[in-house]
Amino acid sequence: MTRVSSIVPPADTRDLLPSASFADSFVIEVDDTGLDAMTAARRMFGEFPGWIRRLLALRDALVTPFGVMTSTQIRQSARRRIGTFPLLSESPGRVVVGADDKHLNFVGVVDVISGGGAAPRVVLTTLVDTHNLLGRVYLSIVMPFHRVIAPALLKRLARA
Repeated sequence: MTRVSSIVPPADTRDLLPSASFADSFVIEVDDTGLDAMTAARRMFGEFPGWIRRLLALRDALVTPFGVMTSTQIRQSARRRIGTFPLLSESPGRVVVGADDKHLNFVGVVDVISGGGAAPRVVLTTLVDTHNLLGRVYLSIVMPFHRVIAPALLKRLARA
């Protein structure tokens, strides 16, 4: 599996945001047998490629009038973070990032699954709980971008 595939989100990720109205997961196999979840998360979220940074800048400009937190505000809200995202928990096999805002809560999960002599697989799961109409509209607008960005981050990880 050298390409990114969409999979059913791992069952235990639902416990991280039980009220989520949206969840998806993407997986890729990587060559790095020593890869742990924190390293994977840092490689994916630490420094976004220019095209993603430009999309985030556009997003920030568009959401500011609605009182939605910008990427900078999200980054500044956390003492511990990976790139823009506040770090919620970490273990060798799983890193959880996320943020809460007035329109929605989101959780991102990076799982590294290895063993049995097979190449490790990295699973990126996103969970979203929308709070109101603004959250539902926001999610519907960003979803096409998310479905391109999440696999791109995994592909970038596999090339690292």
